[in-house]
Amino acid sequence: MKNQSTNTSKKEPLIRIAKKAELTVSQNIILSLIAIFAAITAGGIFILFLGHNPFKVYASIINGAFRSSIAIKGTIKIAIPLLISSLGITLAFQMKFWNIGAEGQIIMGGIFATYFALFYSNLPHGLLILLMFIAGAIGGGLWGLLPAYFKSKYGTNETLFTLMLNYIALYLIKYFAEGPWRDPASSGFPKIASFTENARLDQIFGIHAGWLIGLILVIIVFIYLRYTKHGYEISVVGESMNTARYAGMNVKKIMLRTMFISGAICGIAGMTQVTGAAYTLSEGVAGGVGFTAITVAWLSKLNPIIILIVTVLFSMLDKGCSVMQSTFGLSSAVSGILQGIILFFILGFDFFTRYRFVFRKVGSTHVN
Repeated sequence: MKNQSTNTSKKEPLIRIAKKAELTVSQNIILSLIAIFAAITAGGIFILFLGHNPFKVYASIINGAFRSSIAIKGTIKIAIPLLISSLGITLAFQMKFWNIGAEGQIIMGGIFATYFALFYSNLPHGLLILLMFIAGAIGGGLWGLLPAYFKSKYGTNETLFTLMLNYIALYLIKYFAEGPWRDPASSGFPKIASFTENARLDQIFGIHAGWLIGLILVIIVFIYLRYTKHGYEISVVGESMNTARYAGMNVKKIMLRTMFISGAICGIAGMTQVTGAAYTLSEGVAGGVGFTAITVAWLSKLNPIIILIVTVLFSMLDKGCSVMQSTFGLSSAVSGILQGIILFFILGFDFFTRYRFVFRKVGSTHVN
């Protein structure tokens, strides 16, 4: 038989994506400023089409977030659960464990904390708050541990697993509100009773202490990831599980430990919401914060210090847009579209910090 070798020559694709070399700090800053300018410009064009002055609308957003002490407190209250849950997600993402379940972990933290608020409200205030804090962390931690266990033992898809757990947690609230924790004084409406004063988080400077908890967690998570053995192990597992195993690391143990801590931090966010903001447990305890936290963590490049800054900006936008709606008589849909446009451009430009488009040269071919 005659051996035949066939060479097939194909043209390169017109456009392909290639990974960039790491950008310098100055290049990152310039690209970030361009992204912000493009986002604001695109949002301004949208506002112009609605028949409003973009400068006045943007001024009302900034003014709405800081126009009074009440507005500032409102902005900070929005930032608290977002900051804490973003820090929780960061731990998992550093390990390349795609935790999309912060929403459910926040809810479980709220459920566990609510148990003590409802049935142990006569305990001394300090002890009760401490128990609720620990319970919230355990509740969220266990909800994070569950997908980590199945991932490490059976290789399940953590994205789908954590996402589905969100809905289970949400319906657990519905079960408690309509069943064993139903408020007998609710006049037939299924809801959980409000917490007593003794079970409410203390206020510092007129805002519940969740903001202080969040700032402390920023420092703890930063140190944990940068300067501890556990943080180093997380980064190695994130880069390559095989490398981690070759170095003698127990990958399963690291995965379980990290996801428990990740979920626990998100659970603390749930605890601060039920004890500091809502004073009860309801289906809106997470309110989509767990999903927004994914965007915050990703935009911040998983840096706890930058997460704090980005969280403040997100909270300003959220609070300011609600004021913009009432000032200009716009619907909530307009507010959502404007936020979406701004985020789309910022996230889109973030792509260009990592990748670049390579165009095919004239007459260039690729030989297989």
